[in-house]
Amino acid sequence: MKKYLFYIVLIGLFSCSSSKTIVKRPITFNEERKVLTLEYLQNRYGLEQDSPEIDPKMIVLHWTVIPTFEKSFAAFDPVSLPNWRPDIKNVSGLNVSSQFMIDRDGTIYQLLPETTMARHVIGLNHCAIGVENVGGTDDLPLTKAQLKSNIWLVRYLKDKYDIDYLIGHYEYTLFENHPLWLEQDEGYRTKKTDPGTAFMNDVRKAVKDLNFKKLPTNHN
Repeated sequence: MKKYLFYIVLIGLFSCSSSKTIVKRPITFNEERKVLTLEYLQNRYGLEQDSPEIDPKMIVLHWTVIPTFEKSFAAFDPVSLPNWRPDIKNVSGLNVSSQFMIDRDGTIYQLLPETTMARHVIGLNHCAIGVENVGGTDDLPLTKAQLKSNIWLVRYLKDKYDIDYLIGHYEYTLFENHPLWLEQDEGYRTKKTDPGTAFMNDVRKAVKDLNFKKLPTNHN
């Protein structure tokens, strides 16, 4: 019986440690991407900086609507936007990205340093850490493993930084007229639904004790 309990404890410890592992898988961040990032900060937000660093104040959860991690990674890795994103290319040539990506089995990959700007949410990239989740289509809904990893990562980031807000990508326009909102183009908006209201509700319930600030309600 004691031997059996010993193995149970070992399995539990292994499960906990594996769920808390962040795998480094950096996307390309060369001089060209640095220049494009600094241009984005200046042109979109009026921020003139020598480095592409951010002061994280929020976490934004997303889905990729791409079926695998490798294909999702391949979409973010290029420095400049591909031809299939003409809807936002005229705003900036900087490719979309995020600081983290969570695979369908719950593996957490870090694509960029947490305080390096990624292009993932209009108006708020200067203060937002992005977490992408692989999948998100009707055929590939986000998984329980992804939910658990999102909850753990949110807790990890909240403990590490002075994070005020946790939002789903679909909620970003609530911050129009908020002090954190710096987008200078009133016509630059895209409609988002990720990562789904049910997923966000489940994450929020699990991290209720972290006491994130309530989202703005009047953005008109």
